[in-house]
Amino acid sequence: MKQFVASVLAEHGDQSTRLLAILRAVQARYQYIPAEAIALIAEGLNIPRTQVLGVIEFYSFFHLTPQGQYEILISDSITDHMLGKQAVIEYFAAQLKVEIGKVRADGVVSLANTSCTGLCDQGPAGLINGLPLTQLDTARIDQIVDLIERREPLSTWPKTLFAVEDNIKQAGLLLQQDFVPGAALEALIKRGATATLAEIDQSGLRGRGGAGFKTAMKWQFCAEEQADQHYVVCNADEGEPGTFKDRVLLNSYADQVFEGMTIAAAIIGATQGFLYLRGEYLFLYDALQETLEQRRQASLLGDRILGSDLCFDIEICLGAGAYICGEESALIESLEGKMGIPRNRPPYPVTQGYLNKPTVVNNVETFLAAANIALHGGAWFAAVGTAKSQGSKILSISGDVNAPGIYEYPFGTQIDTILEACGAEDVMGVQIGGPSGIFISKDEFTRKLAFEDLATGGSFIVFNHSRNVLDIAANFTHFFAHESCGFCTPCRVGTSLLKNQLDKILLGHGSAGDVAALEELCQLVKNNSHCGLGQTAANPILSTLERYPEVYQSRLKKISYEPGFDLDGALETARRMAQRNDPAAHLAQVGEDHV
Repeated sequence: MKQFVASVLAEHGDQSTRLLAILRAVQARYQYIPAEAIALIAEGLNIPRTQVLGVIEFYSFFHLTPQGQYEILISDSITDHMLGKQAVIEYFAAQLKVEIGKVRADGVVSLANTSCTGLCDQGPAGLINGLPLTQLDTARIDQIVDLIERREPLSTWPKTLFAVEDNIKQAGLLLQQDFVPGAALEALIKRGATATLAEIDQSGLRGRGGAGFKTAMKWQFCAEEQADQHYVVCNADEGEPGTFKDRVLLNSYADQVFEGMTIAAAIIGATQGFLYLRGEYLFLYDALQETLEQRRQASLLGDRILGSDLCFDIEICLGAGAYICGEESALIESLEGKMGIPRNRPPYPVTQGYLNKPTVVNNVETFLAAANIALHGGAWFAAVGTAKSQGSKILSISGDVNAPGIYEYPFGTQIDTILEACGAEDVMGVQIGGPSGIFISKDEFTRKLAFEDLATGGSFIVFNHSRNVLDIAANFTHFFAHESCGFCTPCRVGTSLLKNQLDKILLGHGSAGDVAALEELCQLVKNNSHCGLGQTAANPILSTLERYPEVYQSRLKKISYEPGFDLDGALETARRMAQRNDPAAHLAQVGEDHV
């Protein structure tokens, strides 16, 4: 082990910023990270052992105890549940004779749940030793079980078991463009970095991760910072359940994404870039590395790109299963080999990002759009969409639709137009933007896809009338409770209380007072949490409670009161008593029945 760990450390330059990659290599060798290896890593990187241990415990894909030689993880996303996920995992458990969440006694196989795997358009889905398993049914499971029991190495398994389709159903402004690698860079070199930034400004391009900050402004702020190094980071950690567009863009449009990153580098003066790839997309890693090497060979990366003064290269860094790392400052912490805990802001990454240097962080779709704008011009892009939302939006559509997959629409498109195109019938509602977004009812389908109306990072989960909004809200609320990084009390405690309170109502044990308490708790978590996870964790409850109060009411237990009992007065007294306390302290000190 000492020799192996030493070789891994040497491969990664004995740099603590590479800690995630080092831990991945050790776990791949031993199926977990042994205590002896932790001590060797800490000594070799000259960092505290507790720091290594903290990182291991933070990320769900790292383990301190042995896992199976075949580690199976089944996606617990709502879309997988809609496709029969529970029956799938139970069938796996029965056929493999292993308990869910456990390692089989012989150590050959382990089976557990995991958060969304980014395969929502072809579920029920899962991972085996990090590789994707799609469209799981009894026939596929029987085949997989047979291969496991015969101890067949994954390299010999039929490739069809790992097949992942792009499922591009409708290409628009960006996806239908023919793109020759290097074409956008040639346009940049001819036009100049300053003029190219002006084109991106004219285009009106805003960040496609959901927040919608103006891209040209972010890049200009970063470029103006005086520092010996600037960095470009592509956020490919799309952990939002229901979102899978970045998976497709990296699979089929990687050249355009890397070209967009290189254009950003030319504008802000960076020589180093990072693609932060979510751990669930391990299967894309080798192909992306090959694309990077091809670009280096073609003088599209490296020193003096296309004979110019531009020098820039890109490194791929794999995550390890942490939804919070989709938040840009948490992602930067992870890039530095730390726990992905969001930073206090300000300062923002454009001034103090990776290694406290000016850093631009944008998502995959934003860099794809930037490459096309550099090639075709700002006016070309701005001619599509609305006055406040220029261009198009790439959507991941899943759920109760006949044709799940990738759809690209101009901003300003009505929701009912999108639903018709994907074959959605008898629709009750749509979760837009994933669990952190908003649930809209059938009465709102004339609303528009736009930053000024329905902004989204790209997730559309469609639900028909056979679904129950409480089950949907519960799945999302459990997801947030599981994914909270634990840094701040309002989120760490509050998301668990939200889960427990909603479960109480869902199981028929709640009263009208419990609904009032649930709503108050939502506001406490939303208004007092440190980062976007906690600030949006209550959205599934708040948006469904607003639109479907009768569904919540239908689950309440019937309570009879003595004649003359003043219920309204009692509730008002309880509210006044609660308001005397500081909300954050109140949330921290009391339990589920805090009102």
